[in-house]
Amino acid sequence: MHTMMVTGGGFALLVVFLLAGRFFGDGSSLALAAAAKWFIPAWFIGAGINMAVGVIKAGYSVAEELPIFLLVFAVPAVVAALLWWRFGR
Repeated sequence: MHTMMVTGGGFALLVVFLLAGRFFGDGSSLALAAAAKWFIPAWFIGAGINMAVGVIKAGYSVAEELPIFLLVFAVPAVVAALLWWRFGR
């Protein structure tokens, strides 16, 4: 359940980035592509923080948390990469 909530948080952050690209950028599709591009490293850091909390606070090992990290990071990042590709054309 926690994994789904964190992944949902990733999608919410992606929406925030896209809205920022639309309203603070020039509103073009290239601004949305840039927002999606900037989301990916930000989400990598966010997913890494989630992994660190799982290791430090919850007591899981890095080997146990790594597959969850990859899932939590990859799902929103793939969607962002597709949006980056789509809007960047």
